[in-house]
Amino acid sequence: MELRVRDGRAVLAGNDESGEREVDPHSLPLGADLAEALHEWAKVADAVVRTETPKDGVASALITRRGKQLAGRIAAVMNSPVSYTDPVTGELISVEAPEELTEASREPAAEEPEPTPWGTGLTVSFITAAIVTVTVVSLSLGLGETSRWLALVANVLVVGGLAPSVWLGRRVPVWRWVAYGVVTGVLVAWLVLILTLL
Repeated sequence: MELRVRDGRAVLAGNDESGEREVDPHSLPLGADLAEALHEWAKVADAVVRTETPKDGVASALITRRGKQLAGRIAAVMNSPVSYTDPVTGELISVEAPEELTEASREPAAEEPEPTPWGTGLTVSFITAAIVTVTVVSLSLGLGETSRWLALVANVLVVGGLAPSVWLGRRVPVWRWVAYGVVTGVLVAWLVLILTLL
């Protein structure tokens, strides 16, 4: 397989029973990110070649280096060497898959789950719950002196405004502790408000 640039587009050339064929990277199982990166590189390479920049210049060196990197990524995904035609110099270079990439692409590394930071997490939850409780109770009692309906509407709006953020944060490793604190703080505040009505 050979990586080339044709009219500002990246193509991969190879031989099959009908002869040499060039295909778009999107038609191969390379992944959308890699295919897009290839086309972006090809556009830049085509622009550099058209402006006739010096072959030993910085832009040409960057195009060459990025092309080798992308050829290495293709080789890792396809698990075979890839030839790379430098669009600036026309030189044909064979690129082997980097060893760490081929190992990573063959079998995903089993990560050990991090231990749950109960002490720190519960401290964050407790502090967040205290802040939310004091805020909701103060807001409700202050507005309750004017109108109990106004205090009820304010509570609904505060909880309704917090609910989407809390719902999204409940699965994020750090923010889940804040989410637990917010839920606990609102529930404790409502219990305090109910007790003040009695």
